[in-house]
Amino acid sequence: MNLNKAMIIGNIVRDPEMRTTTNGQNVTSFSIATNLVWKDQSGQKQEKVEFHNVVAWRRLAEISSQYLKKGSKVYIEGRLQTRSWDDPNGIKRYRTEIIAENMIMLDRAGAGDGTSYDNSSNQTSPSPKAKEDDFSQPSPGNKSSEPEEEISIEDIPF
Repeated sequence: MNLNKAMIIGNIVRDPEMRTTTNGQNVTSFSIATNLVWKDQSGQKQEKVEFHNVVAWRRLAEISSQYLKKGSKVYIEGRLQTRSWDDPNGIKRYRTEIIAENMIMLDRAGAGDGTSYDNSSNQTSPSPKAKEDDFSQPSPGNKSSEPEEEISIEDIPF
């Protein structure tokens, strides 16, 4: 059994660029930055940024180009693919990309309404947006009507 799956949440580094291939397929490319924050042994906050190249095809390419902008927060799900080419000096170059299959815009303002777009069936399928009230309802085992306190990513010890 094999699995090639990538899932990232991050911010768009530059506005997406859409092109059309010679056979008429739309393709959009953009980059996403993800941050890793931790405290070192001396208690100092450390941060590392990773940059990911993303490629979206067909309808997902159109949606990405139309709605994503530099700074937008987005969830991307897809597969990793490495391509190679020879540069003008004859040196072999490699680029690893995430081929997007699903996208969820996470911004609250504007177009970022938590809508999901799935490219696996070549159709756009908006998912119902979860209402804030959906998360504050007490579960049957929880007698408290108070919503749970939000956990900050910096509070997680690993």
